[in-house]
Amino acid sequence: MMIAMLRQTLSEYWDAWNRFWFQPRLPHTLAAIRICTGLMMAYIHLIWLSDIQSFMGERAWIDGETIRSLHAGRYKWSYLWWTESTTLLMVHQILAIGCSLALAAGAFTRIVAPASWLMTLMVCHRMTGLLFGLDQVAMMLAMYLMISPCGSVYSIDAIRRRGVEGRHWLFPSSGPSTATNIATRLLQIHLCIIYLFGGISKLRGDMWWDGTALWYAVASYEYQSLDMTWLGHFPFLTAVLTHLTLFWETLYCALVWPRATRPWMIAIAVGVHGGIGLFLGMITFGWMMIVANGAFISPETTHRIFQGVQRWLGRGSSDTEPQNVPIHP
Repeated sequence: MMIAMLRQTLSEYWDAWNRFWFQPRLPHTLAAIRICTGLMMAYIHLIWLSDIQSFMGERAWIDGETIRSLHAGRYKWSYLWWTESTTLLMVHQILAIGCSLALAAGAFTRIVAPASWLMTLMVCHRMTGLLFGLDQVAMMLAMYLMISPCGSVYSIDAIRRRGVEGRHWLFPSSGPSTATNIATRLLQIHLCIIYLFGGISKLRGDMWWDGTALWYAVASYEYQSLDMTWLGHFPFLTAVLTHLTLFWETLYCALVWPRATRPWMIAIAVGVHGGIGLFLGMITFGWMMIVANGAFISPETTHRIFQGVQRWLGRGSSDTEPQNVPIHP
């Protein structure tokens, strides 16, 4: 009897594991993330292009030889380590911008997604010490998008697919796929790890325990974009918001999975990152973290949102309706 119960329990866990990783999922949420990521990567490369000499050229703040020595013996490499030619660097950035815009538009996504990721990675490895969270988040999203058929909906590829008979590698089906689910799960887990380690690092700071961390953040003139110093008159409120942020970030990895608590965790994520964008001047970083949290939104919900926007614009719906495929969780 005990052996039979054990076998049944193990079988149920095994089935749940397979459903978690391999149950086919619709691509609509990843397609929405693709649009935002492609546009943001184009913006990032445009910023780098605007002062290419200071970032990577002959007058770079950190020259190629220094970068190579910093990465000596590590698993990092970039072909940009060996050139300071302004012309070559500008051509590289223009190509990267083109690929990123093509990714956003969903044009030959199977090709431009890995190309955009690779060119951005090469720049990031060249610009060690000059990056901040936005660059890493965009790279993370692009990495998982390129292993999924994220260009199969809301894209030029979806339009081109209608004129292609049978299955075509460049223009994948908009139906549910295992690749979409695997990419989504990897992105979700990666996001949980980011928050977990961010929360653990905050637990080591006294200001997060005594409730003053939020005050010192909004009072810093280095990051302040809106004057929030009036919070100094409400120390209890700043303490509550500080501890809420700490609780949310540390326990995000556990509470974002249950259906009952997931909406609350996503709502707090929008509030925290929206606040970072509005009050601390990091609008692009805050926006991309909100986009990353979108990985926990079901593709059916994403499609309904797009349909609502299309109806509001008076265009109707031109995309394939999602099939009734159960999404877990």
